[in-house]
Amino acid sequence: MTLDFFRNKKQLFDRWAASYDWLFPSVFYQAIHKRLLEYINLPPQANVLDLGCGTGRLLNRLADRFPDLHGTGLDLSTQMLRVARRSNRHHPRLIYIEGKAESLPFADGQFDAVFNTISFLHYPEPKQVFAEVARVLKEDGSFYLVDFSYSSQAEPFSRLMTTSGIRFYNKNNRELLGSACGLKCVTHHYLLGPVLLTIFTKPI
Repeated sequence: MTLDFFRNKKQLFDRWAASYDWLFPSVFYQAIHKRLLEYINLPPQANVLDLGCGTGRLLNRLADRFPDLHGTGLDLSTQMLRVARRSNRHHPRLIYIEGKAESLPFADGQFDAVFNTISFLHYPEPKQVFAEVARVLKEDGSFYLVDFSYSSQAEPFSRLMTTSGIRFYNKNNRELLGSACGLKCVTHHYLLGPVLLTIFTKPI
């Protein structure tokens, strides 16, 4: 994928960063995060990664819920990360770094869980992202993928959206991506309208 693609995405989210938490996404994500928290199961002193962490809202909510959790947020946008660091209520338990989901700067088997919320639709190389998630997950670790899905009836709309660099994945698409890199799909849950949570585990 060309550098121009990543540069354009980065610039888009950099421009949104200052006002992002005051726009509609803030209310929308709050509702999604509230539902997501109902399905999360973490071991004691969990080390987690949030891909596409944006302004850090999910990690802050996870740290509120799990007092011994340590988390890393990764995002392509410098400005989003600046906002996340400024609003970090749990330093030093939470840290934020800049990077790409397609080439994660982490060791193999480093995390107990990986989260990805409403950003997978932006990734131009979904297979590579799944492979990287599988690599950095510990055995028996979990991957929580939350994004818009679609029914088979809506498939033509999904194809239309790919021309703008956005892709939606249904349950079967997600299961195939997971199985290709050794992740097992455990369950699916609709959190809000077409927003689908898919939970994967990395078998021991």
